[in-house]
Amino acid sequence: MKKSIGKRRAVFLDRDGTINHLVGYVNHPSRLRLYRFSAEAIRTLNGRALPAVVITNQSGVARGMFPEWVVEETHRRMIRRLGAGGARLDGIYYCPHHPAAGDSPRRCRCRKPGTALVRRAARELEIDLARSFMVGDSPADIQMGKRIGARTILVMTGYGRGEYEYNRSKWKVAPDHVCTDLLAAVRWILDRIDHGE
Repeated sequence: MKKSIGKRRAVFLDRDGTINHLVGYVNHPSRLRLYRFSAEAIRTLNGRALPAVVITNQSGVARGMFPEWVVEETHRRMIRRLGAGGARLDGIYYCPHHPAAGDSPRRCRCRKPGTALVRRAARELEIDLARSFMVGDSPADIQMGKRIGARTILVMTGYGRGEYEYNRSKWKVAPDHVCTDLLAAVRWILDRIDHGE
């Protein structure tokens, strides 16, 4: 595939279950608990000048479980905690819509596995989607990654292990690779890049 001139590859990251512990809905910023390896993983991407961009579904807003400012404050807390570990995110994009919105006349296109959020990120950050990677713990993450032509990695944190062990025969698409966690996924990505892939 021809490289897009002036565009760079990136690593798109799911949030809950990938960067932070899966605790159900993060309905208060105090419930955010980063995995111990998350700052190192993202710091490693920063050190290689690879944009690290979060793409996350946050339907708790539409479900009335918490107001939208809770998502924004949770992200500010995540940025501060990653920053304390020397790590930086290049962007955070979230969908606040209800899953049923996909069946309504005003269809939501941003909820994963929809691609509107990641395509917006690509425009705003000048990213070449076909040369990028998607890391997440659910089939929706993998489906979204495949739809944009990125390479996909399923992590065994969050929902990942259960999805892999019990549900993989039902997956619409399979990930390109399976890793224990985000740090292992980052190392796999860098190995692919270092080998010219």
